[in-house]
Amino acid sequence: MREPARPHDPTLGITSVPNLRDVGGKPTRDGRLVRSGLLYRSGTLGRLEEADTEALSRLGLRRVYDLRGAREREAMPDRLPRGTEYLSCDVLADWTEAGPDQVFALVEDPDAARKQLGGGRLEALWVEQYRKFVTLPSAHTAYGRIFRDVARAENRPALIHCSGGKDRSGWAAASLLLLLDVAPDVVSADYRRSDRREDASGPMMQALVERGADPELWLPIIAAEPRYLDAALDQVRLSFGSIEAYFADGLGVDAATQEALRDAFVE
Repeated sequence: MREPARPHDPTLGITSVPNLRDVGGKPTRDGRLVRSGLLYRSGTLGRLEEADTEALSRLGLRRVYDLRGAREREAMPDRLPRGTEYLSCDVLADWTEAGPDQVFALVEDPDAARKQLGGGRLEALWVEQYRKFVTLPSAHTAYGRIFRDVARAENRPALIHCSGGKDRSGWAAASLLLLLDVAPDVVSADYRRSDRREDASGPMMQALVERGADPELWLPIIAAEPRYLDAALDQVRLSFGSIEAYFADGLGVDAATQEALRDAFVE
């Protein structure tokens, strides 16, 4: 039986969780709508304020999937609504030479950061990161677990999050929407909503500056550049040929489970 859709609220009124929004509410190419109230995406829950706890609880979250690495989790543990199950799904665990844990270790050493990440190298690294979302075994394990889980009604509503809610969570949302037959331009527009360059003094950048970071150098990490998402989509084409094959052969989400996702998430 299909679950009733909830009214779509793009803001949710929870200000202490960065970039929190519903994955649903987008039109599919055949004129239907992705259901709201089943899956949310966000940045860290580590700054959840007491005033927002009740509002987050009202989402009825059954599971929270944390896509961050060990250093990120230890620096800012999640604050969860009571009764919500927590699961760690470290997307980039296998990228030991240049993953977020390694990159953010440079924050407190501005000279080393400029040497290793300046001159466009951080942007290039972010492009490579999006390709890693598609190719790394740890990414296959993490995303596969999430999508197999949320295909089952007992695991919804759920929330997926990383640090800023833009990259690892952004690819999770984008790939699911593409599987549900949301048009690529709509998916890209939704991805760009995560861009935080106009709010360069926001919580994530403030936290970096407090640790000694050069804000100009680190701007690419709060940008939602179309070329980032395009890199992941290109890697899907190169490695798998189609989004359906990526889900099946990369993530281990078989055709029956893909159909269960469509049945659950599309009105």
